[in-house]
Amino acid sequence: MRNHLLTAALLTAASAMASTDVTWQNLTHQTGIDGKPQYVQRFVVKGDMSRLSRLAFNQFDRKMTSVNPADTVVRIIPGYYYIASPRFNENADSVVIDIITAGQCTKYSFGPDGVHGVDAAGKPFEVNFRRMRGTDRPEQWTADRDRMPYGNMIYDFNESITTPEAALSPYDIIPSFKSVKEGKGTYTGGKIISSKIVKNNNPEYYTISVTKKGIKLTGASEAALRIARRTAERLIKANPAGLPLAEIVDYPDFGYRGVMIDIARNNQPLSQMRKFVDAMADYKLNKLQFHLIDDEAWRLEIPGIPELTEVGARRGYTLDEKDFLAQIYAGNGDPNTTEGTANGYITRQEYIDFLRYCNERGISVIPEVDTPGHSRAAVKAMEARYNRTGDATYRLREDGDTSVYRSAQDFGDNVMNPALPGPYRLMEKVFDEIISMHKEAGAPLEAIHIGGDEVPHGAWSGSPSAQKFMKEHGMTSEKQLHAHWVKEMAKMLEKRGVKMNGWQEIALGHGDEYDAEVAPATGGINLWVNSARGNNDPAGTIAMRSGYPVIFSDVSNFYLDLAYNQHPDERGLIWGGVVDEFKSLDGYPRQLAPEPANAKSNVIGVSGQMWAETMRSPQWMDYYLFPKMMGLVERGWNADSTYTYSRYNKVIDEHVYPELDARGINYRMRQPGVKLIDGKINMNSPYKDAVIRYTLDNSEPNENSPVYKAPFAPGNTKIVRARLYHRGKESVTTILNL
Repeated sequence: MRNHLLTAALLTAASAMASTDVTWQNLTHQTGIDGKPQYVQRFVVKGDMSRLSRLAFNQFDRKMTSVNPADTVVRIIPGYYYIASPRFNENADSVVIDIITAGQCTKYSFGPDGVHGVDAAGKPFEVNFRRMRGTDRPEQWTADRDRMPYGNMIYDFNESITTPEAALSPYDIIPSFKSVKEGKGTYTGGKIISSKIVKNNNPEYYTISVTKKGIKLTGASEAALRIARRTAERLIKANPAGLPLAEIVDYPDFGYRGVMIDIARNNQPLSQMRKFVDAMADYKLNKLQFHLIDDEAWRLEIPGIPELTEVGARRGYTLDEKDFLAQIYAGNGDPNTTEGTANGYITRQEYIDFLRYCNERGISVIPEVDTPGHSRAAVKAMEARYNRTGDATYRLREDGDTSVYRSAQDFGDNVMNPALPGPYRLMEKVFDEIISMHKEAGAPLEAIHIGGDEVPHGAWSGSPSAQKFMKEHGMTSEKQLHAHWVKEMAKMLEKRGVKMNGWQEIALGHGDEYDAEVAPATGGINLWVNSARGNNDPAGTIAMRSGYPVIFSDVSNFYLDLAYNQHPDERGLIWGGVVDEFKSLDGYPRQLAPEPANAKSNVIGVSGQMWAETMRSPQWMDYYLFPKMMGLVERGWNADSTYTYSRYNKVIDEHVYPELDARGINYRMRQPGVKLIDGKINMNSPYKDAVIRYTLDNSEPNENSPVYKAPFAPGNTKIVRARLYHRGKESVTTILNL
């Protein structure tokens, strides 16, 4: 009997430990019968499939068709799918599922995520998921032209950014000082002995005097003195052996130096946000546009409307979204998990405490509530409230609405209806609660950002109320209804003594009468596309001429979630190109939009955007931001040319990276170059003292691979793979085909 019990226990334990293992790989790109690009992705399921009824996953919205007719692929919502197959229950050792997918899969970020199992009862469970290598063959990452940054291209760029430079001074920092005059001698005491207010037209003007007796500070305001003090402390910490005697004069060219952080798509803990705020303060950024609300989540508690976070801040496996949102981007199917980036929100008290933290460091928080588009989380949450309680106070849509549209993120149910009373009631409540939180925190509320962008065509075409409202008010287009919403938001905030910020869509193309009403109530317009319009004027020039304060947030220079380069393993999006630390350095505001003729230049600053579709952890948030953000930091403080590429790169390597290490901030490492020169393989590094390891057998380099020391003959080698190791970090793999 004992043996039977022991056997049963062992079987039970083995069953409990059994896992479902899923691997994925993009096999190839090809052209479909319609002449359009497509790719074939493969899922291989092994292990315990006894519970597996469906295999669910997230991926950017694409049309998918399974190769095996026995398998089906179902879209739950745009970007969330499941695979069903009778083969899961056939006791096979493995099940291979090939899916023909429209479009291209040129980046690691475009592959599946949030992979999990679903049992017959509809309950999600975790699986072991991993991706196979996607750089075996070019057809895995390219369908038309090969955008891989191969070794010879990287080699040439590394050469250009490592030209001989004079040794750095301790005062070579980012952002660079307006003026530094070094004297003879060194101060080793590390103490600030005085600080005082002085008169200057620039409220953030300050000076630092490093003398034999100590460090003296002056500033045009308490805010300027705070910047001076943090800068002096930063210099002292980075130079324990002492500082050369010096006179430093410094001030910013722009009053608005910001970053937008999106926590709606993928959440970030407040501990990560506080760490980032500390870095913002040290690098002299002063505005945090906090993107709290979007289609995919509502992340801020609003007392009295619990559904906003009970429904809108939870994502998981669901086919009806009655109690929580369907999973998007990442997750394990569980709406209650506290792990990962899918779920969670900021409580009222947490937000107040965070505001105080930011205020103490000179960072103004500009909360963003994206409306009337990008509002799916709110729409779904308020539908849940209505269905549960019958209370239509904050309902954002109406019965009988047959509007058909497709948003930029592929949604067809993400827009508030400006012809209904519910959206206005909701925004009044939200605005009042946010204002109350800032007041209780003692933190300024310069503006509330209403978004206002990307309202899809046809959003209200089938709404009886919208069509009636438009007819009654003489409107002939939905754009006019959108403009009406913006004007009402401006009035609502102006009545409360708060400015309205928004994306450029609220400032362009609405007419002089609209501009005269909305521009004075606007605190800043994030200009994200600056292409020429109308009479060939850049959009920024047009906005300034219409009286709007412009914040340059240009996609091509300041979208920090775009990938550093086109390498398939380099995370990030590429729809707007690629952005690295040099591209952001080149974001000169006065070149992006010349001052308008016969009008006041109204560029108030710059902002970098960290959208979170592909951001899965605090470590990846750091990676995207650093060192890419350094160019934004420099351009926000110094509008005109400062560092050369090579000196800028040297400052990042020798001064910025040690600072980030000390703060516990992750950062990206550039690739090594590999080039065949005079019949020999040459490799180079963008950094001093970095190590390059390589392979010649097509395997991935690792910490045990040979170290490159000098040029060598390739022999019969057909492919060289190299990876850079520096400061405890490693780059993606550089490839050179011979």
